[in-house]
Formats: sequence, structure tokens, C-alpha cells
Amino acid sequence: MDDQNKNLILATALSFAVILVWFVLFPPPEPDTPIDGTSAVQTTGSTADTTVATTPSVDAPVAVPTQAPKALVEAPRASIETPRLTGSISLLGGRIDELKLNDYRETTEPDADIVTLLAPVGSEDPYYALFGWAASTGVTPDAVPGPDTEWTLSDGDVLRPDAPITLSWDNGAGLVFNRTYEVDADFMFTVTQSVQNNGSADASMAPYGILARHGEPDNLKGFFVLHEGLVTMTDELTETDWDNIPDFDVHPKEGVPAERNEDIQNGWIGITDHYWMTTLIPPADTNARLTAKYYPRTDIYQTETVMPKVTIAPGASATNTLRVFAGAKEWETIREYQSEGVTSFIDSIDWGWFFFLTKPIFWLLHELNKLIGNMGWSIIGLTLIIKAVLFPLAYKSYVSMAKMKELQPQMEKLKEAAGDDRQKMQQGMMELYKKEKVNPAAGCLPILLQIPIFFSLYKVIFVTIELRHAPWLGPFQDLSAPDPTSLLNLFGLLPNGAPEPGSIMALVFIGILPLLLGISMWLQQKLNPAPTDPTQQMIFAWMPWVFMFMLGGFASGLVVYWIANNTITFTQQYLIMRSQGYKPDVFGNIMKSFRRKTETDSK
Repeated sequence: MDDQNKNLILATALSFAVILVWFVLFPPPEPDTPIDGTSAVQTTGSTADTTVATTPSVDAPVAVPTQAPKALVEAPRASIETPRLTGSISLLGGRIDELKLNDYRETTEPDADIVTLLAPVGSEDPYYALFGWAASTGVTPDAVPGPDTEWTLSDGDVLRPDAPITLSWDNGAGLVFNRTYEVDADFMFTVTQSVQNNGSADASMAPYGILARHGEPDNLKGFFVLHEGLVTMTDELTETDWDNIPDFDVHPKEGVPAERNEDIQNGWIGITDHYWMTTLIPPADTNARLTAKYYPRTDIYQTETVMPKVTIAPGASATNTLRVFAGAKEWETIREYQSEGVTSFIDSIDWGWFFFLTKPIFWLLHELNKLIGNMGWSIIGLTLIIKAVLFPLAYKSYVSMAKMKELQPQMEKLKEAAGDDRQKMQQGMMELYKKEKVNPAAGCLPILLQIPIFFSLYKVIFVTIELRHAPWLGPFQDLSAPDPTSLLNLFGLLPNGAPEPGSIMALVFIGILPLLLGISMWLQQKLNPAPTDPTQQMIFAWMPWVFMFMLGGFASGLVVYWIANNTITFTQQYLIMRSQGYKPDVFGNIMKSFRRKTETDSK
């Protein structure tokens, strides 16, 4: 076997090895899957054993409902009706446990189901917020409202942005509790709890709020670039993935895994999904205890915030306010809440390690989209701006590449003269570069700068909800999803769908965007000086087509960016080369190479 065939086999093997490693490290995100119908609640007879803590004390305020799921589902409710939210509050426990996001659907189909965020115990995926008072000195646990308390609707009947509702409960022993719910036009609830002491002795208790979720979500993306799980803001942001929550240190008083942050001011704690989040936000400048727990027996994840204990004298009252965010992680909405006093709330969006790039890139993309009204064209506009910013560096790089192209014949002569003596070859090339004042590394800097920008844009497209189901044109109606076209549906002309992302069929029958990506990379490569080593030449020749398959399963918005980037780079480089006196004839050079190869094969 001659050296050329060996090098070809080596280049091919290396290319496919790169593809395999890439798909291991960067697997395409799994598509959303429907809930399988299983429940994390353990049942015995007719009553669900969902007890987490039976004594609502200051140290253990949590008391998840002990009622049967049927009773919880059938309990009286107060409706939630806002332009953006639909749901209800259960009067059994006063839990916010039914919430749908009116502006978002599960798929791009117009009749797809509206996204469900919260659901009651007894449903397929219980997830809810509850509130109460933890008993302390002079108060027994059954004297304070808990998750099974039967509240009475005393004011209002439907919760709207301009119409709060109030629930009441009298414990029959001198304490009267009221709870008022308010909601704004977006996703923020305000829950005000008050207690009036009509008894003859002091009563001490601490207000709390809880978010409880039964089991991990069934539609976890499980992708390293995305955080899903616990998110906590104390002195700094802490993100804990779902599978790490059970590893918290065991709290000695409760015997359950817990992470506790004592006396936090201006903090918050919550549970975040890919695009949705629920968060408990204590009052500003108030000491609060933020805790996350996992109960392995019942498979319940829980976050809680406990405010300072208060002592209510006979004839006196106490009031506490807690805010609850439950909705979509929209940049503008969350930024507005931050401006209203929620500390660093914008960081609840997973900006990643390159936050210093992802934040400004998203801001620019967002502003372009407001101006243009189409996210696909906004991505192309963003690419133009990035290329304009990097143009001074690119200019020097392309000038250097033009000179390198001109030196190609001399480099070929050096190679022939040196033969197999690599050291002589390298010395000759260094002398040539020095004589012609060419820096061979000058072309690397723009490429190196593109790597963090590329990764940051990928993060923005994958993580931010503004790209979810964002249309562009034709069949590209979701720029956060892979290219929906393939040879199997005649690149979008037929109604049938493309192969499942991540499957072998999707790897083989790629869409039109990956094809355009490969062609654009190939054209750009033709303007660059070819390596002198034959093996390197073959590897570089394969790279456009390797990347074509590698990026085929990525978000189509990212592929649009890469195509636009390659096209602009090719145009810039071509014009700069001509301005330096070098006239690249891309297609002519290709035909010359083809003719030379044909003549060699015939001999």
C-alpha cells in the first residue's frame, strides 16, 4: 500500500473519530417527550403516603399533604385568570398547584397543548407551591395552618392582576389566619400571610413558603451546556443539578438530606427547567433561611424559605409577605423584576462560563429581533456586526494569507529540494517567511476569537426561551431545533418529517442547512494556503464535510450563524486578496487540480 493511500485511510479514520467524539461530548438534545403517566407518590389503600414532615416546627416547617390524591384534586378551588396564566388555588391547604402558561405551547403546532407548569398531587407530575406558619413557643402544630387546612374564601372569587383574593381560617383557639394572593400581568405572585391573636397568651411562629416537586421531570434535556435543577441566590449564584441534590449533607434534626443557608438577605431559591422556573423570593433586607431537601422515601424534591419567628401578644397581629415567581424565563420580564428589587434575578437564566459574552450577544440579538421582527434574519444581522467588529484583525489575517498563497510555488520548490529532510524544510520555510515578512500564525487569531463567540452563541440559542419556536422562513419554524429538512422529505417540500435528531438516519440524511454549511466551509478553505504535508492536506480537505455532519444535529439557528459567518468571511477574504494583487480563481484552481489528478491517474 503506497503512502498516499495510507494517508487517505488515516485521514478518513481521524475524521470519523472526530465525529464520534463530538457526538459523545455534544450529543443533540433530546426532544420533549410526553409524561409517561407514572407518579412518584407512594400509595397505600386509598391514602397517599406523601408525608415529609408531620410537625410544622420552626426547624421543620414542611408538612406535605397527607390527604388522598382524590381529595386534593376534588377540593374547592379559586380560579387564576390573567392574560398569561390560567390555573387555580386549592382551598385545601391554600396551595398554588394548577398553572398553565397561556403564551407557550408544547410544540409549534397551532393546536398543541399549552405548557403546564404546576400540577396538584394526584396528577401525573405533582408540582406546587404552599405556604404556612411553623409553630414555636406557646403554639401547638395543629394550631397553625398547614397543607391540609380547609380554608374559606372570604374575599374575591377569581385571582386577576387587578383583583386579589383572600382566604381565612380560624383555629378555634384564639388565632385567626388570613392569606391574600395577588398576581401581576406576568408571572409574579405575592402572598401576604397575617395572623390575629384573639387569645390570652403570647403565640410564637415563623412564616414559610415551599416549592415541592414529586420526582425529577420526565423531559430532562440532560445536556451539560444546560443547567436544570436547583438555583439559589445568596452571596453568589449556586446551581445544583437534579442528580446532585440527594447528595446534600444530612440535617441532623430531620434525618433527610438538606442544604441550608442561614440568615440570607436579598436572596431567593427555586427550581429551574430548560425554559420555566419557580422561585421563592423573601422580602428584601429580611433575614431568611433558604433550604433545599430531598426525601428519598417519597422521591420529593423541595425548596423552602423560612422568615424570622414572630411573637404575637394577645390582641396583636403579625403580617408577612412572600413573592413567588412561576413562569417562563423571559429576559425582559426577569430583568424588570430585577429592577424592582429582586437581587441578580437575571442570573437565573443560565448564561454559562462565558457570561461576559453570552449576555451582550443575547442583548444585541434581542434588540435586532425587536427591530427586524424575525430571529433568523436577526442572527444574520448579528453575524454582520460581529464580523465588522473583528474586521481589523481579520484584515491583517487575510493579507497574511494572500502573501502565503503567493509563496505557495516557492514552498513547493523548498519541499522538493528538502525531500524527506523535515528539519531542512522547516529551516528553509522560516528563512522564506523572514525574507518576505510573512507571519504564518497571523491567520489563527480570528479563528481563535471565533471559538468563544461560537460557543456563546450556541449557549444563547440553546438556553434562552426567546429562541424557542422562533420562526425564520419556509420549513424553518423553530430555530432552537435541528434542521427539519432532509432528502427523505425532499428538503421540506414533502409534509413528512425529518429523521429523529441524533439517530443514524439523521446523521446520514442531513438537511439543507448542513449542506450549505459544508459548501460554505469548502469555498472558504479554497482561499487559504494549503499545508505542505500531504496528510494535513487530506485532513483539511475532509474537514468541511466532517463539520457538515457534526453540526447537522445542532440548533438550526446556530447553523444559520455559521453559514452567514463563512459566507461573509469568504467575501471579505476574496476582496482583500484581490486588493493585495493576488487574484484567486477558486473554481479555476479546482478544475486545474482535477485535470492534474486525471493526468496523473492515467499515467
